[in-house]
Amino acid sequence: MSTHAETPLLAGPREWLGLAVLALPTLLLSIDVSVLHLAVPHISQGLDPSASQMLWIIDIYGFLIAGFLVTMGTLGDRIGRRKLLLIGAAAFGLASLAAVFADDPTTLIAARAAMGIAGATLMPSTLALIINMFADARQRGVAIAVWVTMFSVGIALGPVVGGAMLEYFWWGSVFLLGVPIMALLLVAGPVLLPEYRDEEAGRLDLPSVLLSLAAILPVIYGLKEIANDGVGPVPLGTLVVGLVLGVVFIRRQRTLESPLLDLGLFRSRTFRTALVTLLLSMLVAGGTYLTVTQFLQLVGGLSPMKAGLYLLPAAFALIVTAVVSPMAAARFRPAHVVAVGLVLSALGHLLLSTADSSSGIAQVVTGFALVYAGGGPLIALGTDIVVGSAQPEQAGSAAALSETSTELGMALGVALLGSLGTAVFRSGVDVPAGAPQDAGHTLTGAVEAAQRLSGDAATTLLASAKEAFTDGLNLIGGIGAATALASAVLVAVVIKLPATGSGADPAAAPDAPAEGSVPAVNVEA
Repeated sequence: MSTHAETPLLAGPREWLGLAVLALPTLLLSIDVSVLHLAVPHISQGLDPSASQMLWIIDIYGFLIAGFLVTMGTLGDRIGRRKLLLIGAAAFGLASLAAVFADDPTTLIAARAAMGIAGATLMPSTLALIINMFADARQRGVAIAVWVTMFSVGIALGPVVGGAMLEYFWWGSVFLLGVPIMALLLVAGPVLLPEYRDEEAGRLDLPSVLLSLAAILPVIYGLKEIANDGVGPVPLGTLVVGLVLGVVFIRRQRTLESPLLDLGLFRSRTFRTALVTLLLSMLVAGGTYLTVTQFLQLVGGLSPMKAGLYLLPAAFALIVTAVVSPMAAARFRPAHVVAVGLVLSALGHLLLSTADSSSGIAQVVTGFALVYAGGGPLIALGTDIVVGSAQPEQAGSAAALSETSTELGMALGVALLGSLGTAVFRSGVDVPAGAPQDAGHTLTGAVEAAQRLSGDAATTLLASAKEAFTDGLNLIGGIGAATALASAVLVAVVIKLPATGSGADPAAAPDAPAEGSVPAVNVEA
């Protein structure tokens, strides 16, 4: 066999233009996450939803994205990833229009649900297409870094764009962003994106689809309820139900000739390690982001808009390290680059663990920027390792698992670390006589109660509440530092992939021997 035949084809202008198209839905989904939270007060005024309806307006989108990721990733392998992406883009655009003109809470909830299901088609499809379009390891690393960067840009732009639109337009305008972006994707996608699908994939197993939803949705719901209201019988019960059904789902996959989720992916130690590290990092990031944003507003006294601007250094730091990481991985082992980033993230967490409630804004912003800077290499290279460890026909499933670990990690972080921070706050706050009982439940409640008090009682309550909340931030920072350091050691020891500049493909997992012949993957221009 000639050397030329073994050398991956380099991507050309069409592939790079296609990457720009694939970046659009990534940018949109990340913006959509942040702008909705800014729009909550405006939606409350415009539609007057009940407390329960408002929770569903906020949560149903994320619930259904998480629930359908595995199904949509595998469906793309079967019907074609470009086809699924374009179907999802059309559905997302229509659902966005429905949300724009919703005139009651029920309609908005239904529109958000449709956006969630459509959104679940976008992320695994875009990531799987990138893996298929960029066969060269170094080019693939750069392409995934660009994909990650667009997600980071969306996080950075979300508060700014959303704040500006809400200042000059009505609340429904925040959903209009999806319409032109999806329209452009529908026009450019068929021209610039090739089609990929697994010709030997079997039929979609509907019982497995239902089992995956029945397993993932209760787990996400239970975690969010614990984060909102603390540990209770209902959220614990839903967690148990979800975990039991998850076991049933896995057992069924082992009996199917064409499973919804190919468990063979987990034979690779490289795949398992990268996936677990992503999960743990997102867990820490979810809890840290929730706590830092509250600290800046309620302890630091910043407005939501200013708090968003103070978060920009972290987003820009993530962008820089995500872009630089593939270049570093060309000279050094990807695992070493990721490990160095995790050590940097640990230093940021250590700064958070020593922040002070009276003069800690600069330290918190610096620490948070280091946390995000350290996470850039993991998100860029770790995602490449996870998805690239799979065979080309498994790229959709691997991408879905990567995205599911991210969603689940964020939910776990908000629930576990958020609940831990709340417990520390409640045990440390000193509620003076005459203050409402709920003043000691949350920092928001304490701030509102202090505004209704006067004199020493208000001063004592507010100072105690800020100190107690900062104690929770300090603890979360310490946990984050320990987790990041442990993950750095794990990645450096287990993942043995060579530098991309060595000529070997870093996404080829040597610890996962192929079984049988590789199924054919149909590629259409």
